Amino acid sequence: MKRNIRMAALPMAALTAVSATGCTADKDNEQPNVLLIYIDDMGYSDINAYGGNYTPTPNIDRIGKEGIQFNQYYTACPISSPSRVGVTTGMYPTKWGITTFLNDRRSNWRNNSNDFLLTDAPTLARSMKEGGYATGHFGKWHMGGGRDVVGEPQITEYGFDEYSSTYESPDPDPLLTATDWIWSDRDSIKRWDRTAYFVDKTLDFFKRHKGQPCFVNLWPDDMHTPYVPSKEAYEKGGKNGFWDKQVNFTPVLAELDRQIGRLLDGLEELGIADNTIIIFTSDNGPDPSYKNGRTAGMRGQKATLYEGGIRMPMMVRWPDRIRPGQVNNATVLCSVDLFPTICALTGVDPVTGGYELDGIDFSKTFLGRQTTKRKTPLYWEFGHHFVGKTLPDNAYQRRSPNICVREGKWKLMVNFDGTRTELYNIDKDINETTNVAEQNPKVTEKLKTQAIEWYNDSFRKYAGALADPATKPDRR
Repeated sequence: MKRNIRMAALPMAALTAVSATGCTADKDNEQPNVLLIYIDDMGYSDINAYGGNYTPTPNIDRIGKEGIQFNQYYTACPISSPSRVGVTTGMYPTKWGITTFLNDRRSNWRNNSNDFLLTDAPTLARSMKEGGYATGHFGKWHMGGGRDVVGEPQITEYGFDEYSSTYESPDPDPLLTATDWIWSDRDSIKRWDRTAYFVDKTLDFFKRHKGQPCFVNLWPDDMHTPYVPSKEAYEKGGKNGFWDKQVNFTPVLAELDRQIGRLLDGLEELGIADNTIIIFTSDNGPDPSYKNGRTAGMRGQKATLYEGGIRMPMMVRWPDRIRPGQVNNATVLCSVDLFPTICALTGVDPVTGGYELDGIDFSKTFLGRQTTKRKTPLYWEFGHHFVGKTLPDNAYQRRSPNICVREGKWKLMVNFDGTRTELYNIDKDINETTNVAEQNPKVTEKLKTQAIEWYNDSFRKYAGALADPATKPDRR
């Protein structure tokens, strides 16, 4: 039987009057809480801290100002489901057969993708739980479940004690899912109130688990389309008027910032802010919009391996341990690094089930003690079987090659069959305007060989073969 523990949203007034108790007590003897805020489709330069000027974002920016901001942080994939697999497992999602956003069974099969993340995979939540942490997930899941998928694991099977999620999950919260779609005006919790709802649940979870360290995923739907900023905007614009509209994007971003402010204030009221590690980042770049204005001018957006699709804002705050106001421009990080890094920061042993994590422990870098150069390359795969998303057909926005490797200053992209090679010096050409593959044949050949060998070795390495096509829905 599917079971989920749900609590009603806390009244706003209650959040300002909670007692000063929480998940940790004496900071010298207790492990820190960990709060992973994983925004949906946020562009690199949406917020002020990364050059955005759409609307003031003082509360989000506060996380970096009171901690450390990283300017070379990458997601594991430029689209939702595999990016979430990367941050959850500490491994490249290619290995677990999650290739693009999970959809219905027919679409997953056409994209050569599994229907869900296998429970054999290591997970950060499972490690934290076995390390004595209370674990909660509040927000989007999108690693299996929903639509016509059957037999998917419950979120608790990945190491979470409690959860509340949207329709793209095995057991969606009924207050958010009156229909089988992203949102509906029949939902009890309206689209414009969702982030507040998940913030309420997060703060309530911390409050109820006083005396125990907590690990929480706060994964809101914002900044994913449709942009529905308020009841008034909905009634004025109609149900279909909120796709890729800057006039609605701006107030949604402003509301997200307000809710992050409420979250930070709530942690202060609970007396746990100083010993809570907050990590703020995004799953992938934005949908194509605003002529690349949301990527600080970087080429590409969501669903491409250009910088605009995979380079994300990322800030870490831990008042007890991280000196405020730091900016790291040098260290190249990836979401797969969060698993071993968080384990190191909290003193938790990674539970890997015998699998080798792709991520690296950058805990000293997170604490601002050193600027660490990455000693191993980073790899990405996206789009080798991608069905279902059309990008603008122009030279700047077109789909990228589908395999990528970054080693030092060099970033190479190539199709898995060896065609369409592109090489960029990211230190000098962050906007990827000049392909220098022909001018650097030795580098090109070396990285091209590495990338293709990595792809051939890693694709579906642990996920098994796809189900017999005969068992899949009509493929037409």
